[in-house]
Amino acid sequence: MPCVGDWLNSPLSIVQGIFAQNVPNSDWEKKVTEYFKEKLKENNATNWVPSLNDVPVHYLKPNSLVKFRCMVQDMFDPEFYMGVYETVDPNTNARVLHFGKYRDVAECGPQQEIDLNSSQTVTSERQTFYCVPVPGESAWVKEISFFASQARVSPSTSYTPSRHKRSYEEDEDMDLHPSKQKEQHMGNSCCSGSDIHGCVEPKRLETEASAGHHVISPNCSPPLDLNFPLPGEKGPACLVKVYESWESFKVNDVLEVFGVLSVDPVLSIVNSEERDSSTLDPMECMDTAEEQRVHSPPASLVPRIHVILAQKLQHINPLLPACLNEEESKTCEFVSNFMSELSPVRAELLGFLTHALLGDSLAAEYLILHLISTVYARRDVLPLGKFTVNLSGCPRNSAFTEHLYRLIQQLVPASYHLRMSIESMNHSRFIPHKDYTANRLVSGLLQLASNTSLVIDETQLEQGQLDTAGVHNVTALGNLITWQKVDYDFNYHRMEFPCNINVLITSEGRSLLPSDCQVHLQPQIIPPNMEEYMSSLLTAVLPSVLNKFRIYLSLLRLLDYSISDEVTKAVEEDFVEMRKNDPESVTADDLHKMLLVARFLSLSAGQTTLSRERWLRAKQLEALRKARLQQQQCVNGNEL
Repeated sequence: MPCVGDWLNSPLSIVQGIFAQNVPNSDWEKKVTEYFKEKLKENNATNWVPSLNDVPVHYLKPNSLVKFRCMVQDMFDPEFYMGVYETVDPNTNARVLHFGKYRDVAECGPQQEIDLNSSQTVTSERQTFYCVPVPGESAWVKEISFFASQARVSPSTSYTPSRHKRSYEEDEDMDLHPSKQKEQHMGNSCCSGSDIHGCVEPKRLETEASAGHHVISPNCSPPLDLNFPLPGEKGPACLVKVYESWESFKVNDVLEVFGVLSVDPVLSIVNSEERDSSTLDPMECMDTAEEQRVHSPPASLVPRIHVILAQKLQHINPLLPACLNEEESKTCEFVSNFMSELSPVRAELLGFLTHALLGDSLAAEYLILHLISTVYARRDVLPLGKFTVNLSGCPRNSAFTEHLYRLIQQLVPASYHLRMSIESMNHSRFIPHKDYTANRLVSGLLQLASNTSLVIDETQLEQGQLDTAGVHNVTALGNLITWQKVDYDFNYHRMEFPCNINVLITSEGRSLLPSDCQVHLQPQIIPPNMEEYMSSLLTAVLPSVLNKFRIYLSLLRLLDYSISDEVTKAVEEDFVEMRKNDPESVTADDLHKMLLVARFLSLSAGQTTLSRERWLRAKQLEALRKARLQQQQCVNGNEL
């Protein structure tokens, strides 16, 4: 009988046991999935599984069970592999059946050969995803996940690395080139402990570091580009091998995968003339050299995960239960407990954001509505629920947007600060494009996961000339805001990829980009030292309160919302009355905007239906916002 830790340390031995008991019955694959699903349902069992987000790959035992929170950056072509194969001993003619699932390298004893003509051979298909850490993932998400995981990492301690496990934050220096970070690690790669496969000698495992270093040596080939969408990202990229239901996943989906870690050194042999005959992918020889380099990178740089279980994540906030749709008692209890204390949390958050916006409580109200907004449906091409806010009137010379972004970064799970300048527009790659030579999707700044907060800073924009690339980038930003889509460039055509990105634009005057709502900032205080003022705001908030803000913003975004027939009729009558009183300034667009504000205002108070009270409050907020804009226009008119 396997011991308790075996399913973590040696998942392939568990698979072998199930395979041996059930062959030739094909149900063995389903039983493997069910076994690990049940194991991971046990109390806090998912926290026992080491995460590639937290622990550098060279600290983890090869062929152990790992998890990875990631975004699908690209999907490679499906590949064939030997799902079941037979080996034969030439001396005794003894035959043994093996499984090829969850493996990159065929298991073969020292006196055995694979019988490629065996009638028992089963050829199967799997899909490879190129996955990267969630772009722009906040430091607090990484920290909370890391500490939750570290506290329960003991079941995997049968494999003892030469150094204590540390997070990527500790293990890597602040280098903006992920490939360099990995290059530093390769010299320290360690693969101690015996491997369960008979065909992989310890000697070969020891050569992984030198083989990996050789691959990215300048004398042989340029450093491997890990293809992260955003600059300065850290963490591993992985080739994720999916065996079941891969058609349910799409590019840019955020996943949590549980699977077998494969870092076999034979996978690091790139650009060599001889391919190891024991590899399970006979089609690799048909690839071009560049494609082979991208699709078969060194395993020390880009480890493989053979997925046993995978799930799409609704969110990446570690303070919330992973699946809020499930009717589990713990989940329901968590939601109801938090909703009962929602009112004081909202009041505190409003106060916090009012201070961040220099005493402007109206702008703070709209910022809350923006931060909980999400695209909840699409009607034809129109995304419903998007709420892009243009915060105009921002101070230009005080790095106000930089400090505001840092505060937002502390509240949301994923974000990016885009500094808009002529140079950045002309020289940055915003739109992902297909590289047909390497047969991969080259990432761009706008390849972001759902519910990422994108803060665009226009306050530093100077006069200048946009070139062709700059015009395309500005157009892409406009399409993202208006239609919540990015048109990826496939050279001969463009392909629409729908997205759900919260865009906040800060500017001096009205933004050059479209927006759903312009709020003109009216500072009540002008701090002499902006950096000191903003830093003191964060230090004044207790960590427990900050966590409540984080839960509040993530949870409310996931709630359902509806409007009763009775309230719908009352809103229609109210709108007709407004049109009668002021037919020129009240339009259908104003109604749509007020309904949107009312929606997020209701949700911000924990109400999933629209009440008369919230509708009146939404009308009041919109009236105040419009009056402020008109006042500003008058001031600007007088100045002219």
